Amino acid sequence: MIHQYDVSLGLTLDLAALLSSDHCLKCNICTAACPVMAVSDVFRGPKAVGPQAQRFRHPRLPVPDDSVSWCSGCGTCSQVCPHGVQVAEINIQAKARLAEQGHVPLRDQLISRPQLLGWVARPVAGVANAVLRSALTRKLLDGLFKIDKHAPLPVFKSQTLRSRLADHCVDEPSTTLNLDGHVAYFHGCSAEYYEPELGEITVRVLETLGFKVVLPPQNCCGLPLQSNGMFQAARRAAHANIEKLGPFVRAGMPVVGGSTSCTLALKHDYRSILGVDGREAQALAEATRDVFEFLVWDEPDRLDQVELEPVERKVLYHAPCQLRSHAIGMPALNVLRRIPGLEIVVSESACCGIAGTYGVKSERYPVAKATGEELFRQAIGIGVELVVTDSETCRWWIEAHTGLKSVHPIEVLAWSLGLVSGPASV
Repeated sequence: MIHQYDVSLGLTLDLAALLSSDHCLKCNICTAACPVMAVSDVFRGPKAVGPQAQRFRHPRLPVPDDSVSWCSGCGTCSQVCPHGVQVAEINIQAKARLAEQGHVPLRDQLISRPQLLGWVARPVAGVANAVLRSALTRKLLDGLFKIDKHAPLPVFKSQTLRSRLADHCVDEPSTTLNLDGHVAYFHGCSAEYYEPELGEITVRVLETLGFKVVLPPQNCCGLPLQSNGMFQAARRAAHANIEKLGPFVRAGMPVVGGSTSCTLALKHDYRSILGVDGREAQALAEATRDVFEFLVWDEPDRLDQVELEPVERKVLYHAPCQLRSHAIGMPALNVLRRIPGLEIVVSESACCGIAGTYGVKSERYPVAKATGEELFRQAIGIGVELVVTDSETCRWWIEAHTGLKSVHPIEVLAWSLGLVSGPASV
């Protein structure tokens, strides 16, 4: 992998992604597929601000225009490019250069640190949640920080996943145990601070299927920092995770995560966007799996050995953008289709619109909402009872705009395995 270090901006970039712009033939397939371009005239499109503009960007000169800042980073452009141009990666790196040229707003500094926010709010979670539910608070946040008053915010929890599963937390793999069947669970910030119940369910499902789950030391994957252009902080998060997870990878454990954006960061973004290189980064990328990728492609026999009980519900399954970027298909859909009684409608939309922290910003909120309108109309129009999707921010966003409960597919599998109460209680 080739890297370029920009001394003037202090950024290490993946030069391979930038050089891929030479393969762009201006076919505009990426432009036609871009969910933001479809609803906004402000964004000039992934081709125009990506490979086309990259040819005129000097590494020592400022990025000439800020239209690239409207890219949501969904990755659709890279997925559809028939010539292998890393369009999304080029745009994300340009956004980082743009951020480094100016002042990163305090808002972006805050919303990019879900681990810090969750840790600070944990002791006063109930009060913090009540304050954030206040219309006055949301109006103030909108006016002062440009955090849109309509955008859904995560709910803080008073107890973390690691405190709930303290007996699963290990500092390093034991050299005295047979580590066959062991799985290192990368829970990320969401399951640790905002959805610890989901983290527990994930661990219970894996253990029911015969795996021994451990919670290794870890920190935020760094994706929110990366998305907001703070590459230096994102690279520190990447190096920290590579170091903490390294002993488990060297012991032969798969690193399994339930958040498709977190696992994509470990698999792809560290090297292809942040320019983090080396054998340890490569090893972590090769060891990382989405939980359903792991169950369907790596360990298919495990599900064959259990009996799945009926779940009599009609659901809409939406594959998040970050999952599509894994290029692994829709393994969760493969599992859901095995569950008796479950009527599944597949989403017709490429993107729900939220794109992590993108839709939280007041100036981006209308574009993000418009991007998701097709999905919202489909979910409401076909009369489903639940929306199932693998990404936490997608779930929060879809719930806020449809009024429908949204769950992770691992929860539906847990209902069918009889591990937790079914959808009648949600």
